[in-house]
Amino acid sequence: MAIALALVLVVIGSILFHLFSPWWWTPIASNWRYIDDTIIVTFWITGAVFAAVVLFMAYCVFRFRHHPGRRAAYEPENKKLETWLTVITTIGVAALLAPGLFVWNQFITVPEDATDVEVVGQQWQWSFRLPGADRRLGKSDIRAISADNPLGLVTDDPAGTDDIVIQGGELHLPLDKPVKVLLRSTDVVHDFFVPEFRAKMDLVPGQISYFWLVPTRTGTFEILCAELCGIGHALMRGSVVVENEADHQAWLQEQSRLKLARLPAAQE
Repeated sequence: MAIALALVLVVIGSILFHLFSPWWWTPIASNWRYIDDTIIVTFWITGAVFAAVVLFMAYCVFRFRHHPGRRAAYEPENKKLETWLTVITTIGVAALLAPGLFVWNQFITVPEDATDVEVVGQQWQWSFRLPGADRRLGKSDIRAISADNPLGLVTDDPAGTDDIVIQGGELHLPLDKPVKVLLRSTDVVHDFFVPEFRAKMDLVPGQISYFWLVPTRTGTFEILCAELCGIGHALMRGSVVVENEADHQAWLQEQSRLKLARLPAAQE
């Protein structure tokens, strides 16, 4: 009886904790709503299954508890039960997967006015590239990677001459403006993860993945690598700064000035 009661209390406590939990997510990007809705739907589906299984266990513990002289019946197969379990499991898995397909479609359907921003993962550092005045990023080629060109930029591409490259620094994004984040890796698989953005995607060598978002709140947020990428994985962190348009333009101008200041030294 005590075990059955404990199982019932676990279910009740889990539901109450979910409903009154103080640890809810903070909305700071345009994609938070539909992603959070999907997470909540997942919680309710898996929570319902969890509650049903645990309550069934409590019922079995109570209903079939030991009594002197009672013997258990041996039933190795039950086709009716197996059929019902297969059907219910299939419906549950489909219910979990279906919302994700709609979310994924929104996640990769980029608005035409979005600005491209490139994120490059390297052991164990984040680098960023933003377009200059032409609003276009130059080409890159993994075969061009060298000690002097760690990002593999194609130097003779006119579109890339005004690109702003930041290695190991902060990524700055404008408030309330759509941004397309292009992701690539120069060595192993990494994963670009900003928890508050609800944005998480792998960087796979040899290909470019992407997603988009609109930052909706200013502040500084931590960038993590969510894929084990080697001995320095835990140290592969960065920062993304969301700021108003005036501050963002001032930051871009400062980066362009620093780039021009480095050119004479590079030419020498």
